[in-house]
Amino acid sequence: MTQETLIVSVKGDRKTDPARALTETRWVRWILITVALLFIALFLLVPLAEVFTSALNKGFSYYFGAIREPDALSAVKLTLIAAFFSVWFNSAFGIVSAWAITKFSFPGKNLLITLIDLPFTVSPVVSGLVYVLLFGLQGLLGPWLQAHNLHIIFALPGIVLATIFVTFPFISRELIPLMQEQGSEEEEAAMVLGANGWQIFWRVTLPNIQWGLLYGVILCNARAMGEFGAVSVVSGHIRGLTNTLPLHVEILYNDYDFTAAFAVASLLTFLAVLTLIAKTLVGLKYEKERQVLPPRFESELP
Repeated sequence: MTQETLIVSVKGDRKTDPARALTETRWVRWILITVALLFIALFLLVPLAEVFTSALNKGFSYYFGAIREPDALSAVKLTLIAAFFSVWFNSAFGIVSAWAITKFSFPGKNLLITLIDLPFTVSPVVSGLVYVLLFGLQGLLGPWLQAHNLHIIFALPGIVLATIFVTFPFISRELIPLMQEQGSEEEEAAMVLGANGWQIFWRVTLPNIQWGLLYGVILCNARAMGEFGAVSVVSGHIRGLTNTLPLHVEILYNDYDFTAAFAVASLLTFLAVLTLIAKTLVGLKYEKERQVLPPRFESELP
């Protein structure tokens, strides 16, 4: 049966309006919207309200006291350090890998794409265990590291490495499809105009991918700050030294200090809300840039 036959068979004035024939009725739309809003309220707004309500259960003085506690401040500092190194490393790798994959053909290209996706397929706990088996005292490189007084597991380097691994694909996976859509015509035109490699990158490629890069950075930073599984394995749970914010929340909760646990968790919740807002704003700009990619090298290159 053809589409015209289906349209004609629709009763009422819909048979003369194909758009209305393919549109749900108003009551169906209202039901779907209501279900969606109830779902958001139940699984997003209610938990958010519960976190902040429980955090302020004993008043603002206890709330700020729990946040200013030395172990909590140490956890905040360690979380920011791990996120900082993860974002910078993955940004550099994401740009380089996306450039190589989208602009060149080389042996092992498909293998590189597969390796980028590897953290998506491996449990964070397993990835943390791999680092323990590699750098732990009984691991492959453990005796050599111990002989040279180098500490990776149960120390900052191990936490940074584990965080980098779990956030590895985010920026690359944002830039690769974007740069594939853009193609290489602008870079080739810039080369014809006499631009060198650095000029092409800074004045053509980077401006074209800036919003996609920022979008990936936001996702990478959010994942780094909220990582629990891999960091839990390599940290050793040393209070004031190797606990990030998620691990500190777990320790407080296991100690039955629920109010302090929710107070510290509210920091992560606040960061999550800010990340969601930033992600939405950047995502709108990102989609607009993907739809309209104006040439900019004619007026900028010498």
